[in-house]
Amino acid sequence: MAVGNRKRGFGGKAKTTLRAARGSDSPRVSLYDEVTAKIIAQLEAGRFPWAQPWSSAAAVPGLPRNAVSGRPYSGVNVLILWGAVIEGCYPSQDWLTFRQALAAGGCVRKGERGHTIFYADRFTPEDGREGGDAPEGEPRSIAFLKRFVVFNAAQCDGLPERLTADPTPLPAREQHEGAEALIAATGADFRIGGARAFYDVGGDYVQVPPQPAFTHQIDFYRTALHELGHWAGSSARLARDQSGRFGSALYAREELCAELASAYLCAALGIVPTVRHADYLGSWLTVLRADNRAIFKAASQASKAADFLLAFVRESESTLARAA
Repeated sequence: MAVGNRKRGFGGKAKTTLRAARGSDSPRVSLYDEVTAKIIAQLEAGRFPWAQPWSSAAAVPGLPRNAVSGRPYSGVNVLILWGAVIEGCYPSQDWLTFRQALAAGGCVRKGERGHTIFYADRFTPEDGREGGDAPEGEPRSIAFLKRFVVFNAAQCDGLPERLTADPTPLPAREQHEGAEALIAATGADFRIGGARAFYDVGGDYVQVPPQPAFTHQIDFYRTALHELGHWAGSSARLARDQSGRFGSALYAREELCAELASAYLCAALGIVPTVRHADYLGSWLTVLRADNRAIFKAASQASKAADFLLAFVRESESTLARAA
């Protein structure tokens, strides 16, 4: 919730050409504008694409994934596809391209509209001297953004069951084993008590009120994951800039990153995300309106933080398996 000194892009490999890389920057900028404008419109309408992706649909909690490879989408693509689930009331988090649907033995239904996702990378020209911002003497690379169109599995007919079967939802309960395991696996200095939730930068610890203090006890885990998102970004770990003071654009960017990291972690653990920080909405909108790439950066950093934290769980499980 607060930071202070108190007491993976699209799964496939995109190809581009030298001609495309040398082209005008305007197509790339227009894509950033397109996504940012859509996110701003959702926020202004009171819809948080990372927080209520299933309240308007019957979809099971989870990260959007490619139905064929099983690989989850990351970064801003998660927000785009969650928003699409709300808009289309889809019961699935599985997505695939038109060609993937055909190759799998199915097809996209006539009249269905696809959703655009993005792949970002850098292209190094053959002569290594054009564009980019590399130091003198080093090959220069050019950033590019490429779009792909995907369809939800619910927009398709004839797909094999293995591509459309939904996982069994977690049973409703007070204690969430997956979240408890993640908190323990990180080894973070995680303190319970008080009436505020925050990550202390100087002391490098997280503090969250006792679980019974929450109106809905599941919010304890949503809050804990938000603060662990800050913890992951410390100088000793992912090294995000956490020097911003309350009310500043830098502070708002960090809070947005932690909020998204919590949403991604909740989805990965089967917890429905929710917005707890409506008071930050104004500062988020200010940042997004001022920088059309801010949501891309925040979403990318949030994915990195979520992956960083989930890796602790995978390592812990591997250790236990070796010891068995």
